[in-house]
This record gives sequence, C-alpha cells and structure tokens, in this order.
Amino acid sequence: MNTLKFAKLASAGAMAVALSGCLASGAPIPSASAPITQSEAQQGAEAHPQLLAEFGGAMTGPYAQYVEQVGQNIAVQSGLGNARSSFTVSLVNSPINNAFAIPGGYVYTTRQLVTLMNNEAELAGVLGHEVAHVAARHSQRRQQAAQRNSILGAAGAILSGVLLGNSGVGDTLSRGILQGSQLLTLRFSRSQELEADELGIQYLTRAGYDPMAMSTVLRSLALQNNLDAQIQGRGNATIPAWASTHPDPASRVQTAAAKAQGLSGNVTNRDTFLTRIDGMIYGDDPEQGIVEGRQFIHPDLRLSFTAPNGFYMVNGTRAVSINGQSGKAQLTLAPYNGNLNTYVNKVFSDLAGEGQTITPSNLQRTTVNGLPAVYGTARVNNGSSQVDVVVFAYEFANDRAYHFQAITQAGKSNVFSSMFQSMRRISQAEADKVVPRKLDVVTVRSGDTVSSLANRMAYTNAQETRFRVLNGLSTGETLRAGQKVKIVVRGN
Repeated sequence: MNTLKFAKLASAGAMAVALSGCLASGAPIPSASAPITQSEAQQGAEAHPQLLAEFGGAMTGPYAQYVEQVGQNIAVQSGLGNARSSFTVSLVNSPINNAFAIPGGYVYTTRQLVTLMNNEAELAGVLGHEVAHVAARHSQRRQQAAQRNSILGAAGAILSGVLLGNSGVGDTLSRGILQGSQLLTLRFSRSQELEADELGIQYLTRAGYDPMAMSTVLRSLALQNNLDAQIQGRGNATIPAWASTHPDPASRVQTAAAKAQGLSGNVTNRDTFLTRIDGMIYGDDPEQGIVEGRQFIHPDLRLSFTAPNGFYMVNGTRAVSINGQSGKAQLTLAPYNGNLNTYVNKVFSDLAGEGQTITPSNLQRTTVNGLPAVYGTARVNNGSSQVDVVVFAYEFANDRAYHFQAITQAGKSNVFSSMFQSMRRISQAEADKVVPRKLDVVTVRSGDTVSSLANRMAYTNAQETRFRVLNGLSTGETLRAGQKVKIVVRGN
C-alpha cells in the first residue's frame, strides 16, 4: 500500500500547527530588502520536508532540475540571498494549479501549474511572485494580523459559510472535511498579491525576461479557473485553483500588464521551455489515483467509487474531496487495528478536535460490494442551525481501511448514499488499464488547425477550449506552421 500518497488527512492539521511555529515568534519582522535571516532559514528547513510530503513529494530528474534552475536564477534578483544556493526551489507532484513559498527561501510550484505555462518567462514570473511573498514577509505579516492562521492555516475561511456558518464547530470540521489538504494554504490579501505581482515583474526585468509574462500567466490561470468551473458544473471559479490561495487572478491581469508597460526585457525562451516540459504528466498521477468524470479509481490501492450527480472531485495527495452545493465529503484513511467500530469512533473523535465531542447516534454494520463496512451519523449544533456528519468506513484488509467523512445540512446526508454504496475493490486487470495523461509538445505543420490538433486531446468534452487555454490562445487566434504547441495525450 502506498501510504505516502494517500495518508490520513488529519495529519494536515498537525502540520499546520508545526508550521505555525515558523511564524509565531515575537521577533520583529525583517524589511522586504533584508536578506534571509538565520532564524528564517532554520524555520524553512524544518517545515520543508512536511510541505513536500503534503504536496505529493518533490519530483526529480530533468523537469525538476529545469524548474530549480529557472527559480534560483530569478530568486537572486530579489536581493534576499547573494547566491543561487540560498534558495531551495521544488517541483512538486501535484495535479492542482498552485505555487507557494515559505520563509527561508523555499519556493514551490506544482507540475500542473507548469504545464499551464507557455514559456520560461512565465515560469520565472510565477516563481518570482512567490519569492516576492518571502521577500515582503507576507506570511509573517498575515500571521501577525491573525495568530490563528499558519502557513497551512485559515482553513475555516474556505468552508462554505452557507453550510457551516462561522461557528467553532464549522471551523474545526473544515480542517478535516472540505478540500484536499493542498487547498489549505494561506490566503494572502489583495494588496499583498498586487505587491508580489509588482515585485515579481521587477525581478523579471532585472533578469532580462519579458515583464509581460506575469500578466499572461495570470490570464491563463483565470481562463483555467473558468474552464474548471464550467466543466465541473460549478457556479463560480474561485476553487480549486491557484485562486484558492492567490485570490482572483482575473482582476490582476490588467494591473500586471500596466505595471510591465515600458519596462525592458524581451526574453521568453518559449521553444526551450516547451521542449523541457515535453512528456510531463498532466492531471492526476496514477500513484495518487485518477478522477475520470464522476469516477475515482486508484490502481495501486485497488479501489474505485463514483461521486453523486452534481458533485465534482478534487484529487489531493492525502485525500479525495467531493464537493457540491448540498454537501462536502472526503475519502481518506486512518490507522486500522482490525475493528471497524473503533476506527469509526476514532474518526469522529478526530473530527471533533480538542475539547469538543462528536458522537454518532449509533453505528450500523453492513456489507458494500463484498466489503465489510460500518457507518454512523452525528447531528451537530452549528450556531442557529444543525448539520449531519457521516463517517462511512470499509475494511479492505486486516490492517487497512478507508473511510468517507461527509457533512451536509441536517437530514440531507442521503445525498451521498449512492457514493457510499459505490465503493468497490477493483481487479488487477482494471487497475492495469489506468493510463495517465501527459503533455505532448508538437510542431504545427502546414494544414494543421486549432480544431484538428484539439481533436487529438485525450478528452471527450471541451477539446478546443482545453487546447486554447492550455496554449494561451485567445478566441479566434490561429496557428502558424513551425509553431510549437501542447496537446494532452494518453501515455505511460
């Protein structure tokens, strides 16, 4: 079993507490022009391994080396460190569009966000934006303004206010219920985002890159957010995407473009960039399971389930989140000693958090597609309203169990009944059929069109829109022979 790629989500809360120590010091916050302090370097070094684990682990090989090289080159433009070795730049194995940084010169981008970019200047812009958050000590300033936040804090702000309100129960449950742990990163203020954009543009200019790259990558992010919302049937484009931690890239596109006007620098290294990312996994890594429409299938853990109609899934490294207007749920796991009743009660206890209690009315034993299962429901007061919390656990082996943890408005938990009943063990033959999607960088030939190349995308819907967003092409923009573009194909 690959526990590293599908570990207990509750560990995210523990990590948030650990990381909060990075910011809780009462020492004065250094200015934006001050080099990395010894204390910041030590704090970052302590948090770094935990962040890597939380975001799917650090990738190695040519892709990671290229991202590290570009990141370190742009980071030295900040003045935070005098040598490239002052910065640790990591490409992490996550299917979420995200980038982030922590004090001490630790900068991260997900492989999924890299696949959305179209040139090296955009990669440098995103990494420079994250370096700017470090330089301006934005995490420390947010922590100082709200001590309850940590680098992976502010979880309660993400949870639907309609569903849970802002009570203590809602804030506690949100740490274990709503999104994959990758979406619980600190939300910066609009002014901090704009400052990081502006500083990032300055770094691009100093390095000789085209400063307009910041606005073009923000545009791609905004378009991807909208596309994800459209495909998933969501009414908004706020999550899941970089916008979950970097609010509203759409509103920042024009501001970034205006800041870049008149600045020197024209290097994009488009063809070099596309060649260097050719073959990168796009979307879910089979080691972390694959979302295909409403079905989730994990070839290594040999399981599958189907989300209810009207819900969309976010596949994280530690949990699969199922989200909709009428409820939220996650599939994850916890330590298992062979007793499902004990297991379910422990999950309820962990969800309640310190000093609180959530007790199911009773536990029911059943069998789902041949799997022994136990489930329970607890009615929880949440301010002036009530919610139902459901834990539904399945035994896959004497030492291995998985569970859904779900939350709905009181009396509405049956919205997840079909999902609970869909959990099943898959055969090795079915597992062997799971093939990841990958980027294929191709050169446009005479006669190729947006439509003809989009038809090669490994999707059954929105092929042309996906192709245009992936390649930063506006509506009506055409291709020219000799141009390199990205398509998404199936391949090992």
